[in-house]
Amino acid sequence: MLPFFAVLGNPIEHSLSPVIHQLFAQQFNIRLEYQKIKIEHNEFNSWVNNFFARQGCGLNITLPFKEDAFRLAAHPTPRCLEAKAANTLWATAGGIGADNTDGVGLVRDLQRYIQLENKHVLVLGAGGAVQGIIGSLLQQQGIKITVTNRTVERMLRLQHYFPAIEVTPVMTLQGPFDVIIHASAASLQGELFSFPQSLWTNKPFCYDLSYQLQGNTVFVNAAQEEGCCAIDGLGMLVEQAAEAFFIWHQRMPDTHAVLKKLRNNR
Repeated sequence: MLPFFAVLGNPIEHSLSPVIHQLFAQQFNIRLEYQKIKIEHNEFNSWVNNFFARQGCGLNITLPFKEDAFRLAAHPTPRCLEAKAANTLWATAGGIGADNTDGVGLVRDLQRYIQLENKHVLVLGAGGAVQGIIGSLLQQQGIKITVTNRTVERMLRLQHYFPAIEVTPVMTLQGPFDVIIHASAASLQGELFSFPQSLWTNKPFCYDLSYQLQGNTVFVNAAQEEGCCAIDGLGMLVEQAAEAFFIWHQRMPDTHAVLKKLRNNR
């Protein structure tokens, strides 16, 4: 029986995680099984517990279950504790271990294009995805982070978790910003997060945490039309997967080759 891994989410049909982890495994001649599995919200805890009881090796967790995964974990890592959300689970002798690799994945991909030191970064959105990335961004020297969101309560909750950030209602935003990170669920519905058009003026570097199997996201298209350099989150997906792969196998894969293959296959 091959070592068994899976990614849980809802929806999950679009997930590239099985492809990515098999490409990583091939680099080390590791044979494994990795599936994408759609579950309902009321099934999460029992499904995860049963998975590890059946000797499952590791789980990746995507929307909308990352905060559920954190609450279920017996042994979260420090960065998982900070994020209060988990995207990587594994079995330990004392219960389920958990980590959040989203932030390190984002930073590694961003550093392909820009230096983050001393930059002013605007984050659009304040949900669970943002909780996973703020800690890693704040580790960059001299960085300043402003978060905006349509729901004020979520912004304030995020600031409670991360007091070093600033939070500002959308319509009172004032730039310039060096980097704009789109982390709102609007992308999932094909909608554009509405913010003052003046923020495009200084041509900030733009990054969307989301990606599409074909073509660009609405945010990437909008940023490029304004003359900005804009990248989707496919590289972050690969980098966070590499960190999860390392947690499970203690081997760090070559992400450049995998990302190139995925982009060429679009």
